[in-house]
Amino acid sequence: MKKVRVRFAPSPTGALHIGGVRTALYNYLFARQHQGDFILRIEDTDSARFVPGAEDYIVESLRWLGINVDEGIGVEGKGLHAPYRQSERRKIYVQYVDQLLDSGKAYFAFDTPEELDAKRNEIANFQYDASTRNVMKNSLTISAAEVKERLANGEKYVVRIKIEPEQEVVVHDLIRGDVKINSSRIDDKVLWKSADGLPTYHLANIVDDHLMEISHVIRGEEWLPSAPLHVLLYRYFGWEDSMPQFAHLPLLLKPDGNGKLSKRDGDRLGFPVFPLNWTDPKSGEQSSGYREAGYFPEAVINFLALLGWNPGGSEQEIFSIEELVNLFSLERVSKSGAKFDYEKAKWFNHKYLQQRPVDEIALEFNKILINQDIFEDSEKLIRITALMRERANFISDLWNDAKFFFVAPAEYDEKTVQKRWKTDSPQQLAELADFFAELADFTAVNAETLTMQWLADKGYGVGVVMNALRLALVGEGKGPHIFDITEILGKDETVTRIKTAIETLA
Repeated sequence: MKKVRVRFAPSPTGALHIGGVRTALYNYLFARQHQGDFILRIEDTDSARFVPGAEDYIVESLRWLGINVDEGIGVEGKGLHAPYRQSERRKIYVQYVDQLLDSGKAYFAFDTPEELDAKRNEIANFQYDASTRNVMKNSLTISAAEVKERLANGEKYVVRIKIEPEQEVVVHDLIRGDVKINSSRIDDKVLWKSADGLPTYHLANIVDDHLMEISHVIRGEEWLPSAPLHVLLYRYFGWEDSMPQFAHLPLLLKPDGNGKLSKRDGDRLGFPVFPLNWTDPKSGEQSSGYREAGYFPEAVINFLALLGWNPGGSEQEIFSIEELVNLFSLERVSKSGAKFDYEKAKWFNHKYLQQRPVDEIALEFNKILINQDIFEDSEKLIRITALMRERANFISDLWNDAKFFFVAPAEYDEKTVQKRWKTDSPQQLAELADFFAELADFTAVNAETLTMQWLADKGYGVGVVMNALRLALVGEGKGPHIFDITEILGKDETVTRIKTAIETLA
């Protein structure tokens, strides 16, 4: 049986889209499940769209997510099939272009861009194919001597595949079944451009997959229309028997399901569509990433895995990478697109935050505090983290939700004041402050027990006093159990905050 070898082959034309990350993930899971190889190849034949820094960004993104590359770009030693950048494989492609030309499966075309535009204006829905190539300027319509002269003179040209019409082409897809198409619908695609001495994606992709012994091509459904052409190229080269199996993945859709997910959707709705922060070197435009937004890589992986695939027979949603490897199958990948539910992404991050050891979360939280020039005792910090993390989706939420533990309120929420600060609140809280000051044991359990008795003896409403107390300590009507707050703040700080609120709000 042929060893499983899959490849992720992005183009370095900008930041890696989250849809591309999912494609890499599915390739990785499939490879790991079958003890195969996961290869990273950079398809940079479109030199006009090359963006500096994009390749490093791709490598760093996969590394952060834990999608470990076995062979290719970013791997020490790289592998037996180096180089893994298509721009460095020019000489390899030349012999295969020549092979197609010599066998009559491809031809030279000398049509200028202006001539092609003129033909498009002349013929509705024009495509360069068997019905039109005989009126174009190519090696099928001009003499061999003229072709030779044009080449010798350095005239620009392209090499086009020669598609024979009225053939049935079948793409065996592991997700979608057999996709059949008549070859008459396929145009004579450009395979090689003399202008930059590079092949197009179609030729380079086929040659590289063959030479790198790729067993399965798992890619986005946007490549499905090109698959019949690729099947024909394998046939023309005589490689049909060793051709990889195809699996075309469903699109990631906008949150409302109406169209393909784009960066604009993220900008409009306030969620990242890239794994890491990205600054476009040409425009200077900045885009946020999942890493810098505070997502755990494991949460992103878990979230993406379930966008277009399901394990079947289970309501389980939280999966370790090991579980995903064991359960993943192309047979359970959906044919239809998956809505990108960014709120669900937050939910996954929340779940992974709860699973993390408290001291580990506290350590990360402490970095935020240090940036605020707050230096806290580690034991106290762990207690606060343990108390507050149930409410957090991100570690950064801990600062927003627990800031009052470290910084006394400088102002008080107006709506909460109107609702919770009563006429009797100053007097009642002043008495409570004096009561607290006399307590020898200020632990949450003891303070709560004695305070409830004190309130009963005074005949004060528990809700009225406790709501006012929360406002005094927190600055608004939120936070965990009030006596957990008082214990962590300590007696002196609790009394001080009560007195400050009385002076401010009375």
